[in-house]
Amino acid sequence: MVDAVENGGDAILHFDGVVKRFGGAAALSGASLTVRRGTVHGLVGQNGAGKSTLIKLLAGLHRADEGTIEIDGKAYERLTPHLAEALGIHFIHQDRLLVPTFTVGETLFLGREPRIAGTPFLDRAAMRRKAAEMLDRYFGLQLPASALIADLSAAEKQIVQITRALIANPKVLVFDEPTAALVRREADLLFRLIRRLSEEGITILYISHYLGEIVDLCDTVTVLRNGRDVATLPITETSAAKIGALMVNRAIGELYPKPQVTPGETLLQVENLALTDRYDEVSFTLRRGEVLGFTGLVGSGAKEVVRTLFGLDRPTGGTVSVKGEAVFATDPAKATAKRLALVPEDRRRDGVALDLAVTENTTLASLGRFSRGLIDRGAERRQTEDLVKRLQIKTDGIDALVRTLSGGNQQKVAIAKWLSRQSEIYLLDEPTVGVDIAAKVEIYRLIGELAERGAGILVLSSDIEELLGITDRVLVFFRGRVTREFISSETSPDQVLTDVTGAHETLRHAG
Repeated sequence: MVDAVENGGDAILHFDGVVKRFGGAAALSGASLTVRRGTVHGLVGQNGAGKSTLIKLLAGLHRADEGTIEIDGKAYERLTPHLAEALGIHFIHQDRLLVPTFTVGETLFLGREPRIAGTPFLDRAAMRRKAAEMLDRYFGLQLPASALIADLSAAEKQIVQITRALIANPKVLVFDEPTAALVRREADLLFRLIRRLSEEGITILYISHYLGEIVDLCDTVTVLRNGRDVATLPITETSAAKIGALMVNRAIGELYPKPQVTPGETLLQVENLALTDRYDEVSFTLRRGEVLGFTGLVGSGAKEVVRTLFGLDRPTGGTVSVKGEAVFATDPAKATAKRLALVPEDRRRDGVALDLAVTENTTLASLGRFSRGLIDRGAERRQTEDLVKRLQIKTDGIDALVRTLSGGNQQKVAIAKWLSRQSEIYLLDEPTVGVDIAAKVEIYRLIGELAERGAGILVLSSDIEELLGITDRVLVFFRGRVTREFISSETSPDQVLTDVTGAHETLRHAG
């Protein structure tokens, strides 16, 4: 193991040689982790590297088969969720895990409701007062105590989760992929809060697939690979590229495997497309074998254009042509009939059916190909087996529920659904959000293969380096218009970022 952190210092969490097996498979095979008090410690690794298992051991959801876990210098043979919380360890989960029908007030004090002295009655005034104090102190925010969790935004739900933990005076906060559902502005607010909590002495264990976040936010990072820790490094002595290379055990230069494809005929032509208060005068072409990138800030209009192309939003002006034929897709069914496919950003909500099998998801958009009154199950299974093999989808079998797959493999199932339908134009909305670096490489390879087969691919992404690595051209959206077109191979991320953020406008006015 590469280890640049000395053994001294005040460790609040210490895992030593931890082993955890599930059946015959080892999820952890001797992993060690030391987290110093009051620091922000990053934990990274591919899906399946052992991060989730390590955190579940800390939360008391699993018990280690071998090794030791120490908290504040004391070894614990068996942790339980109640004991972990009593020791001051709280978890901020990616999926929020909040009861949607509870109010904000009920959620914040669930299980530790204050009561009026000498009575069994809840002290609701004290609950409102404490909640308002914490929300204002840490977030400068007011949330009505009577608001339902179901009615809150992703960022507000996360604020409730964090506030609930802060009310309990935590020693350690574990953040598990906290920015997966947040826009950039919301993520920046979260980062400022984490730095403040660290300054106040709260220890942060931060888990993320976004290596840029790890470098910007953390003091130290531990890399897991195949159930073991392979490096623990001070952030000042590493970089996102080095961390990525340790995660996948190969040179980071292999990250963007883009084949050389000569674009052919025009598949999609958009002229002066407009949607009132969203975007205006958007024009571009997409050719066979081409990968075209869209990028822009939230509200720039880029996402709304993608939604319009698939018939989810109805434009107020302009034209869209597919292979020279003018179309006006007013619903997704008409878009798919023109062989358009959309892989949405929120795959768990919109891209796949979590409680259906891999087979059912794969053929969901193309059932007509397998039905002659009754569905030809044999043909359906053969098609699925072929796509699982072609896309290298890691699953226990084609009958496995999609919710049992990792994020990257769920994303590949979402793409397989449209490959089964034999689509020609792929609209990929943030296709690698929330997946690990190895899964990203596989998705990039798949995009390249689609281009080689003659598809046209439109990729919307906020990751500028990713876009430049996998596309031929990038269109920048700013305040509802396309403000710049870049040739990807001739452009740096800084050049694109200047246009994305509107800095070019500032410079133009200054000149």
